[in-house]
Amino acid sequence: MKSQLINSRGNKTIPNIKNGLLKNIITDTLTVFWGEWLDLRARIAQIAATGLISPLIYIFAFGLGLGNTIDRSITPTAGENYLQFILPGMVALSSMTISFGGTTFSICGDRLFTKTFEELLLLPVHPLALYLGKMLAGIIRGLMTAGSVILVAIIFTGKISSFLNPLFISLLILNCSVFAGLGVIIGLRVKSLESVSLYNNFLIVPMSFLGGTFFDPTNLPSILKVIVYCLPLTYTTSGLRAAAYLPLSSFPWYSIPILCGFAIALSFFGAYQFSHQQD
Repeated sequence: MKSQLINSRGNKTIPNIKNGLLKNIITDTLTVFWGEWLDLRARIAQIAATGLISPLIYIFAFGLGLGNTIDRSITPTAGENYLQFILPGMVALSSMTISFGGTTFSICGDRLFTKTFEELLLLPVHPLALYLGKMLAGIIRGLMTAGSVILVAIIFTGKISSFLNPLFISLLILNCSVFAGLGVIIGLRVKSLESVSLYNNFLIVPMSFLGGTFFDPTNLPSILKVIVYCLPLTYTTSGLRAAAYLPLSSFPWYSIPILCGFAIALSFFGAYQFSHQQD
């Protein structure tokens, strides 16, 4: 009878501990995010415009310039013309660039220049909450800039529902979470701003052109497909393009669990990095 009572109490205690830990992580995450938001809200216009220049250049150069020539020879797999074909890719590209770059430079600034990052590490906060709070701020950065590109896309196409449907927005948030998480990890590991440029040049810039932004990955040779489909941006671009123009039956549903897998893996690695961070 006594052993049953102990087991009964033990079984109740374990879920209570787990629920308490989860509640603390959520609360601490929102606390860390709120500190980031106080800084972000004063620069909303600046952040929204920061990642808009490159997509606009690509839209005018490739969509309007080269696109007129391409439309005479081929029919795009999604959208009515090549301009419409690349617009979802521009949204993915802008959200990737700002989510990664803004998050990385924000953490590097605190670590390497203002030297305030040590104060964050001393807080009695779960490492996962530190990661998630910083990552959420990166998601907001990416959505701000992506919102500007979406506005441009709506102006060019006149299709509001194509770019403002739940599936499109959900994929966009997942993309921001992946690259904001990557930005957190890189920001914690680099030793100088020159190292950030190195990651940007050898990781983000190649992914911008190889992630299916300007072409349909399904048309590539098998060897190149293996490389392209190792990039998370490829799944975002293909998914956004299908969510904007194609019926649900043609949507690549595998892109959602794959992006979720990237985000979860980065969360575990980011929490580990925070728990062992020494600055």
